[in-house]
Amino acid sequence: MSTYPKNSLRLSLRQVTHQAELINSYEMVDSNGDDLPAYTAGSHIDFYFHDGIVRQYSLCGDPSDRKRYLIAILNDQKGRGGSTALHNRLHVQRYVHVSEPRNNFPVAKEAKHHLMIAGGIGVTPMLSMIYELQKTTVAPYHGAPSSDAKDNFTLHYCTKSKDHTAFQPELAKLIDQGKVVVHHDQGVPGNGLNIQELLQDYDDGTHLYYCGPPGFMKAVKQFSSHWPEDTVHFEYFNAPEPEDTTKIDSNNQGSQIKIASTGAVYTVPDGKTIVEVLQENNVAIETSCNVGLCKTCVIKYLEGEVKHMDCVLSKTEQEEYLTPCCSRSVGDLLILDL
Repeated sequence: MSTYPKNSLRLSLRQVTHQAELINSYEMVDSNGDDLPAYTAGSHIDFYFHDGIVRQYSLCGDPSDRKRYLIAILNDQKGRGGSTALHNRLHVQRYVHVSEPRNNFPVAKEAKHHLMIAGGIGVTPMLSMIYELQKTTVAPYHGAPSSDAKDNFTLHYCTKSKDHTAFQPELAKLIDQGKVVVHHDQGVPGNGLNIQELLQDYDDGTHLYYCGPPGFMKAVKQFSSHWPEDTVHFEYFNAPEPEDTTKIDSNNQGSQIKIASTGAVYTVPDGKTIVEVLQENNVAIETSCNVGLCKTCVIKYLEGEVKHMDCVLSKTEQEEYLTPCCSRSVGDLLILDL
């Protein structure tokens, strides 16, 4: 029997469009024609499968359009199975269950210029950003005059070839205007955009946004490391390989977590996550991606040292918060603000 979260939205799939090689877009609407919950540029929704699997997909339509949600999905044969299942199963007029939108990748309102770099299907959250930015007049920055919306963003869109480039009709005018620059590498990353050259100089007031496959994310992170932390924004679609592979010394007995409100102490053995132990002991905690990509399970910790394994929290946030779906305690006791 299929079970979905009580607060999930039951939507009708109105249209499926082939956008590029292995990429389809899916348009979902309320079956009664009612407005959908509002969202902001950069938001994503959880997509619930009948077997309990949950996947996250960025909304790539116009945030001001309350009548539909639009997502685009790459049929990734090397992924976790969700994208292939959706490509095979989703058909027009079928009902789907999704969450209300959440945003871990918002547009920085204070930015003078928005520099976006997308790798492949990583373009999806940036499409909604473009819709929003085209309607925005940039506020004066450090005494400079305000600028028109057409001057406030640039998107570098990196794909393998024209056949692998989604949303070409929607982007055509912006390509002609030079606001969107498409780079084809024919499958050889070194033949595409020179990311190092693009990011070597930081311009005051510019904010960077990037999203794409693992190798692309690693490169942009490396070449933007000299940019101020609060000007760099990113979203991972896949959990990256951990940079620190040092094994946690737990004497094979695991570590302990303490619930601040009750004083209860639980052992987290090797091979289990903090979330799993909490759920086994009936401590309610909401989860979604379970790999540190979405911030759904983020909780505050009061004492202890954490080995952070997520890719959504900033270094500042990690001083107070952790993602218990993947991060672990380094010491003997970790006190959670629950």
